[in-house]
Amino acid sequence: MSLEALLFDVDGTLADTERDGHRIAYNAAFAEVGLDWDWTVSLYGELLAITGGKERILHFIEMYRPDFQRPKDLKGYIADMHDIKTRHFTQLVRRGGIAPRPGVKRLLFEARQAGLRLAIATTTTPENVQALLSTSFDGAEDWFEVIGAGDVVPSKKPAPDIYNYVMKKMALSSDSCLALEDSFNGLRSSLAAGVQSVITYNAYTQDHDFSDAALVVDHLGEPDTHCQVSHSRIAINGAAYVDLALLKRLHGAR
Repeated sequence: MSLEALLFDVDGTLADTERDGHRIAYNAAFAEVGLDWDWTVSLYGELLAITGGKERILHFIEMYRPDFQRPKDLKGYIADMHDIKTRHFTQLVRRGGIAPRPGVKRLLFEARQAGLRLAIATTTTPENVQALLSTSFDGAEDWFEVIGAGDVVPSKKPAPDIYNYVMKKMALSSDSCLALEDSFNGLRSSLAAGVQSVITYNAYTQDHDFSDAALVVDHLGEPDTHCQVSHSRIAINGAAYVDLALLKRLHGAR
């Protein structure tokens, strides 16, 4: 079956949002509610093993702050704190604080010109996605046919739910899609849904096990900014960046 759609993760894939975006916003939210918690760069790297912001905060409390005096409604408390964090993150994004990763805009333009369908499959909140697309991607919300984000599914990555949700909305089968991810949990999620993945790793995920991915690169690259290929399922014949032709070849070799 031919390639019909590209399904994009957001954080770490469309843009490098984690270290200097979400982490900063979490710390700002903690300070706003009067907590002395500080998620350092290294600690946040460990916490990224937990997908979902509210889930990440709960994990931090359970594993790192067992002394925390829990409110009666801990779930509601965490949800409110996460809303504050989202506000700080969207403000940071709208100030122009986060740029797209190399090659992402170029590939999106190529896909649109070729008539491929585009969708988002992420665990971050819809507000975060909207802020990023409207600011860093020049109002690209309308480029994506479906935006699967946040709590629209019961289980977050590495569960396949978000990919299954997006494909159901688009009435597509898994063998007509290709995912773009940046982490092991994202790879597991897409593969569990039957979708091949291209991985663009970052500083937090460069040591993850991506042996089951179709292609692993440090970024998608540009004609004048070549990517580094760590793994490929096919011979890429010296390709210096990831374009639509290469993605179609990868998809066809499944």
